Amino acid sequence: MSALRDLISGEAELDDDEGDESFDEETGEVRRSTNGRKQANGLNGHLDDSSEEEDDDDEEAAQAIRDGFIVEDDEEPEERARRRQERKKRRREEREEEEAGLDEEDFDLIGEAHPDYEQRTTSEPKLKRLKRGHKDDRDGRPRGVGDIFDDDEDEDLPRAPEGQRGSARVDPRTLEDEFKDFIEEDFDDEDGQRQDDDDVDVLRKPSRNIIGVKDAAGLDEIALEDMKEAFGTGFEYDWALELQDQEEQKEQRPLDPDDPDAVLKGIELKDVFEPSQLVDRMLTDEDNQIRATDQPERFQLARSPYKDLELTDEELKEESSWISDLMLPKKPLDPDLHDAFQKSVAKVLEFMNVDEFEVPFIFQHRKDYLIHAQKIAVTPDPYNPSATPYVVNAEKLLNQSDLWEIFDMDLRFRALIEKRHALQRTYDNISALSEKFHDPVIEEMLPAAVTMEELQDVQDYIQFQHPSRLADVALHNGTGTSGSTQRRPGASKMLFEKIRTGKVYRLVRAFGISADSFAQNALMKEGRRQFTEDPTQRPDDMADSEDILDPPEYSSGAQCLRAAKAMFAEEIAMSPKMRKVLRRHYFGNGIVECYRTEKGLRKIDDQHPYYDFKYLRNQQLIDIAQNPDRFLRMLKAEEEGLVEVRVRTQGHDGFKKRLYGDLESDNFSEVADAWNRERRETLDIALLKLEKIMARGVKEALKFECENSVAKNCREEYGKRLDQAPYKPKGMMLGTVPRVLALSNGTGTFGRDAVCWAWVEEDGRVLENGKFTDLVMGDAERGTEDGADVKAFVELVERRKPDVIGVSGFSAETRKLYKQIDDIVERQELRGADYEDEDGNDRSDKLEVVIVNDEVARLYQTSERANMEHPGFAPLTKYCVALAKYLQNPLKEYASLGRDIVSISFDAAQRYVPQEKIIKALDTSMVDMINLCGVDVNEAVSDLYTASLLPYICGLGPRKAAQLIKVINLNGGVVSARSELVGDPDRSILPAVGAKVWNNCASFLFIEFDSSEPDADYLDNTRVHPEDYDLGRKMAADALELDEEDIEAEQQENGPGAIVRKLIKDESQEKVNDLILEEYAEQLEKNFNQRKRATLETIRAELQQPYEELRRNFALLSTNEIFTMFTGETSDSLCEGMVVPVSIKKVADDYVEAKLDCGIEGTVPALAVSNRPDVSAKQLFSVHQTVQAKITYLNRKQLTANFSLREDELQRPYRKDVDRMTDEWDEDQERKDKESMMEKNDVSGRTQRVIKHPLFKPFNSTQAEEYLGSQARGDLVIRPSSKGLDHLAVTWKVSDNIYQHIDVLELDKTNQPSGGTTLKIGGRYNYSDLDELIVNHVKAMAKKVDEMMLHEKYQNLSKADTERWLTTYTEANPKRSVYNFCIDPKHAGYFFLCFKAGQHAQVQHWAVKVVPQAFELQKNMYPDMRALCNGFKLLFTNLQSGKRR
Repeated sequence: MSALRDLISGEAELDDDEGDESFDEETGEVRRSTNGRKQANGLNGHLDDSSEEEDDDDEEAAQAIRDGFIVEDDEEPEERARRRQERKKRRREEREEEEAGLDEEDFDLIGEAHPDYEQRTTSEPKLKRLKRGHKDDRDGRPRGVGDIFDDDEDEDLPRAPEGQRGSARVDPRTLEDEFKDFIEEDFDDEDGQRQDDDDVDVLRKPSRNIIGVKDAAGLDEIALEDMKEAFGTGFEYDWALELQDQEEQKEQRPLDPDDPDAVLKGIELKDVFEPSQLVDRMLTDEDNQIRATDQPERFQLARSPYKDLELTDEELKEESSWISDLMLPKKPLDPDLHDAFQKSVAKVLEFMNVDEFEVPFIFQHRKDYLIHAQKIAVTPDPYNPSATPYVVNAEKLLNQSDLWEIFDMDLRFRALIEKRHALQRTYDNISALSEKFHDPVIEEMLPAAVTMEELQDVQDYIQFQHPSRLADVALHNGTGTSGSTQRRPGASKMLFEKIRTGKVYRLVRAFGISADSFAQNALMKEGRRQFTEDPTQRPDDMADSEDILDPPEYSSGAQCLRAAKAMFAEEIAMSPKMRKVLRRHYFGNGIVECYRTEKGLRKIDDQHPYYDFKYLRNQQLIDIAQNPDRFLRMLKAEEEGLVEVRVRTQGHDGFKKRLYGDLESDNFSEVADAWNRERRETLDIALLKLEKIMARGVKEALKFECENSVAKNCREEYGKRLDQAPYKPKGMMLGTVPRVLALSNGTGTFGRDAVCWAWVEEDGRVLENGKFTDLVMGDAERGTEDGADVKAFVELVERRKPDVIGVSGFSAETRKLYKQIDDIVERQELRGADYEDEDGNDRSDKLEVVIVNDEVARLYQTSERANMEHPGFAPLTKYCVALAKYLQNPLKEYASLGRDIVSISFDAAQRYVPQEKIIKALDTSMVDMINLCGVDVNEAVSDLYTASLLPYICGLGPRKAAQLIKVINLNGGVVSARSELVGDPDRSILPAVGAKVWNNCASFLFIEFDSSEPDADYLDNTRVHPEDYDLGRKMAADALELDEEDIEAEQQENGPGAIVRKLIKDESQEKVNDLILEEYAEQLEKNFNQRKRATLETIRAELQQPYEELRRNFALLSTNEIFTMFTGETSDSLCEGMVVPVSIKKVADDYVEAKLDCGIEGTVPALAVSNRPDVSAKQLFSVHQTVQAKITYLNRKQLTANFSLREDELQRPYRKDVDRMTDEWDEDQERKDKESMMEKNDVSGRTQRVIKHPLFKPFNSTQAEEYLGSQARGDLVIRPSSKGLDHLAVTWKVSDNIYQHIDVLELDKTNQPSGGTTLKIGGRYNYSDLDELIVNHVKAMAKKVDEMMLHEKYQNLSKADTERWLTTYTEANPKRSVYNFCIDPKHAGYFFLCFKAGQHAQVQHWAVKVVPQAFELQKNMYPDMRALCNGFKLLFTNLQSGKRR
């Protein structure tokens, strides 16, 4: 009975013990509060309930009065003062304790100050707090057994009305189910509100008014008046208390979380918000520093690791050469332009590092430095004497992608220099401790190192050669290490140090040449600088001499010789010069090959995505670089243990022979031969070490280049999608935003499911939306009428007059919708907007229906942004809104995705590249395009949609963009001139950006020109930078042919922009085309050393059409792109010749209609139904049957296909044609592996099964589990069974390292090796073929496993850990009971239901079996997790009731 009461008890009540502890759901630990305080929902503040202390004080005061604690007249004044001081001190301490923590009201105030701050009441806790019952319910009434069924998993049960929640007796069916035992669900909204009300009652502080003296002491009014005269009323010092309260209120004033200066207002943001919240809101100290620093935000973020590094002039020169040398091999430039290219790179670096200009600024306003212009003399034209005697030949040296590459290389060079400086400091520290210390290797190789690998070679050399000196430096500096570049020497290093300082090292010197000298010989292509000298003794004789033996470690000659060879080999391997020789050899002659492992042999079959490199051989590095996708997949396969990627070199034997010659002596004697033999053996030892280092380095370098190549491809593809102007209806200017009607049927079937639509105005407002159900056009010939919604659709189009209709969806059914909408438009003669043709006549064309790229809309429909902008819309309607906005401005739609942009695929190998690298590449493309188009700064202030573009503006970023908007709003919310962005103290305009940032962003933030405003500057509405305004005004004056006096008078009367305003007012912009800009450019370069030829062209274009739309026309999707969007298939994943499963939809006597999983419908002609012409299709197939079919024809435009079901066709599997060279594929190894697999099957005694299914593999159970190891949950293989030819086995992955093997009995077999037509599992389930078995049995169980493992009651723990969790929980909550599910790893397909009915009950567990479409518990079937949980509680209640009876 006690257990049952615990199991079904009502709401838990807090007793004294429970109030002091809480339970951590994630860890299962009990947390006890200290000092009577609880943490406030994970925030930094505390809720301090001081009611108990105040009650004590009040009680103490009353008792003192009752005891006559009224001093007599003879009490000393000092005593009264002391008591008064104690009371003040105690009161002050109480007040400080009360106000030390931030309570819920404080946090709510903070939330009001910052709307983005998520108040605690809006987020529900993962675990319910232990709740007090309602005040009126705290009568200790036990709850009935029926209460356990009132679960929020039982959503259909009614809830108590609002007015009845306080009553003591409520119908049990209307109560919230706590299971008050097992179900620990989250609050719903009503429960949460009721709980908050109860919490307020519990935490409300009692009144601080002192108990009435008269009531407490029983004094009459006369005595009370006498006491007041003697001691006062208590209000004499209210003025002081009020001042103190005002000061305290000022200190605890709510913070504005958006205010970066909030730290100056008494409390720091980090004292209120979690660190993760500060990071998400960009309010950390580092973020504030970025806002305050007048430097482009992207520069600050990228260079933050090197912010203390200042490059010298020599290093800047070195950098330009370093970058040019790396870029030139990739640039198809004439050798005569190499010097010009290097100068251009140097100038770009100067712009970035000295002037701090970002890439868009350099590309837009320093374009002349990216071009090499050369005058070429031409033969004078006798018919045109005024013609110039030369032509200008301009070669483009750098494009925008090159500028971003230079920016990235600048960061790499800074890292290189920083490490070089660190190594130089280490060497200087060693030299400072010993005046005689000198290492020519370091002094030569450190300044010459130009890669991180070469610097690492020097570092390894220092670690190996000078470990004791490094220890002395560390000791001298008082640290464990001498710098960040040093590591603690390992045991091998210490061993070599002992050899170096011992007698054995004499034998090392006897090799006749040092490692450095040998490496120098190998490094020199011609000649030989150092010769090898032979000792007079043989190596073994010298090793046995007393001069070498060094007992006890080296007591024999063999030991000494072995140690000397190891030491010399290590010196060779650690030589920076020798590593340079090997690295040069590997990168010049490297070969990459792929070898399958034993695991790969079984797992990679000819249908596996890794099969194209399973036997790949002889791939040169240039081949690898040209196919980055394949190499990244090779590395992924190596990571999975399927292949081994090896690197070797061509002509390795010849290379080694040359090294032997550099090391050996030229003498001819027995002693020389003996020493040369030892030298060769030593070199072989060294090469083994070096080859591993080099191979690893080559693979890392290739991986880096391949990742960069994929990222660059993603950037270019993204750039193409961004480079689209809004859809341009006929007759409108490019850049005009259209009005759009967007429709979609989602995943629905056209003609049966609803079609959602949305009407979006050109300003982005969604004015109307709805649904159509029947849009099928009628057929007069067949006597069918138009669908019920056709008329409504036509009325909508005629009323709204859209410029374009956009259609898209998630399946091939959308193609039918598109075709039907196009037919309606055609038949009803629906027209687009009127426009004037070339002859000036009004005309209109047929309204265009287009299929819209939906990659952004798919992400938008379920996003937070969509829920915020259109909270009442259905997801498919939000999808339509996004389609329409994509047609209106693709750039804004992509920009609004933020980091979610990586969810879109731009390259097949994108998933093998680190996400941050992809985001970085994509962001550069977005920065380029947004700066090309510019942003209306005033529109950005008033429109969040446009404001999302600001972070990509040159010089800005998310932090500076937010700061810009904030300051503009403080200045009044409107920007009248670009110059206002840097502030104007005279007009009390705050600076929104600093001078450097303004230089970067000014020309990309435009202000719409208003001719009615006298102070408006036309150039503020152009791409012209303010630094070039004078040039623009000069060009305008020359175009108007004004002299100096006219210019001066006009500017004095109407301001500096008067000349350009006059040009626009007179509509004389075309006159600027008559200006000879070449002469302007020559004068500027001659007089001011400024190259402005391209800038002048920009000014001329902007004076005629400001911020002209430079993006390309909106790109309609190609046939292949539509095919992939509607089906999810590509030309590689689905093509003619493939054998695929199809579902039969209709069977006639002479043909069959079938459908692919991707939605493509097709037909099987009569001749392709079967090899047996005497049998009809109805005898062989039935509707809804899943069969294997071969694709004989695929229409990608219409999304239709033709199939063949003939057995002879199905037996010819599809093989992809691969173009390989003869030596690039190891056919012998491939043949041997196939023979080996066949032999294994023969040895096992199994007849080779003839099962025509892509998932059939000739595996045993172990091989099947290995194959599925890296696959997803629910994946499977079909394999032969050990039970005989009338059985098959299906192995599927239940979870990680858990696999279920299903025995399938085959009945109605035509012959022994072939498959049966009836498949039976466990005597309970029958299927007609393997595809039906997969879908209705295995996949159905996999869905149930997913449902179980995604349920909130599932614990991803072992059974023992789950039981400990339950025990810990009930210890923290003694009156609660709890249950959880966990997986049974020993019995695939089973789960444990573990439960504990109270603190003192035993932990029990029941088995839950997963079966197709259900869960089985105690031989009862439950269709879903809700039913399973409720069924368990009912079973347990019945069990307990039976025990009581």
